Amino acid sequence: MPLARLDETGLHLPDYPAILDYIHARLREIYGEDLYLEPDSQDGQMAAIFAEAIHDAFSLAASVYNAFSPSTAQGVSLSRQVAINGLRRKAATYSTVTLRVVGTVGTMLTDAVAKDGAGRRWLLAPVTIPTSGDALVTARAAEPGAIHAPAGDVSQIDTPILGWHSVTNPAPAVPGAPVESDADLRRRQALSTALPSRTILEGVLGAVAAVPGVLRLRGYENDSNVPDANGIPGHSIALVVEGGADDEIAAVIAARKTPGCGTFGTTMVTVRDRYGSPATISIFRPTELPIHGRIRIKPLTGYLAVTGEAARKAVVEAINALGIGEDVLLSRLFPPVIEAEPSRAARTFDVLGIEIGTDPQALAPTNVQVAFNSAATAALDDILLELEP
Repeated sequence: MPLARLDETGLHLPDYPAILDYIHARLREIYGEDLYLEPDSQDGQMAAIFAEAIHDAFSLAASVYNAFSPSTAQGVSLSRQVAINGLRRKAATYSTVTLRVVGTVGTMLTDAVAKDGAGRRWLLAPVTIPTSGDALVTARAAEPGAIHAPAGDVSQIDTPILGWHSVTNPAPAVPGAPVESDADLRRRQALSTALPSRTILEGVLGAVAAVPGVLRLRGYENDSNVPDANGIPGHSIALVVEGGADDEIAAVIAARKTPGCGTFGTTMVTVRDRYGSPATISIFRPTELPIHGRIRIKPLTGYLAVTGEAARKAVVEAINALGIGEDVLLSRLFPPVIEAEPSRAARTFDVLGIEIGTDPQALAPTNVQVAFNSAATAALDDILLELEP
């Protein structure tokens, strides 16, 4: 049987030890069974070099083979594959914040820049101080990506301008988004195949997922005559969408939902069809449900403080990776904590328990229910680590 083959079940490639064994066998066929090929011999080292080169070539062949499927392609190859579906990888977007600037009446702020507590720069749109002495102006972060700034954090003037006295942000910044990851692009590609879908809701979700800026979404449908458990009226759909512009999302829903199907949500947008007839489209914006937690572990021989920090970070990442409306299941948090162990040969800690909850004073080893229009979030400071003797 050849070392590598491509058949109806896919591409089959050997690992490095199998390649090395194959080369050893061929060399002994040529020079005899008594040929010494251990790693401390010159012939053994030469065989290892050949095996490494063949393994690298096979790895390259596997990458090329995987690049032909959206489910396994990576990076540029994935970007090229999803173009078949009319998709493009979403570029990074900028965080924005509304600033209140105070200054002398008539002062023109052009190319003005403010800074937050972390020293990050926020570029102000041109504005002239009105007769009230203050104005609200939109600013965007100088760097793309998800940049957070709580209320009152953007309070430093980076470009002094005569007549500009102070700046602050009354409300938190709206975070942007980093360049779309391979995992997110694969999920959106899977949704996009539902555009000519088996159901109308799948098509609506696929179209909304393609709206620029949309990060996460979830859709619900109530085809009965009475409101369901979530309060969605009969014969209506409810979409919970994170990111994207309200008007663009509403326009997509209006164009793809069936006639007579209602929409349910707290954010209402009026759209007009090609004939100018108005229609109100309602959607939900997900509310954040902060999750607090406590990890109890027993340190064993070799335990390091960085291991505990890695466990806390793993729990935070697992919670933040949950979709809209997904409950926080306690059993799903144990594997990330265990996998934070740097050593697989010898364990350096034992997990005694994990407790979670929405109230830091009432943590318990139970699941946390998440509303259909909410998303669980966690911060590193909210996950405690307790070491028990």
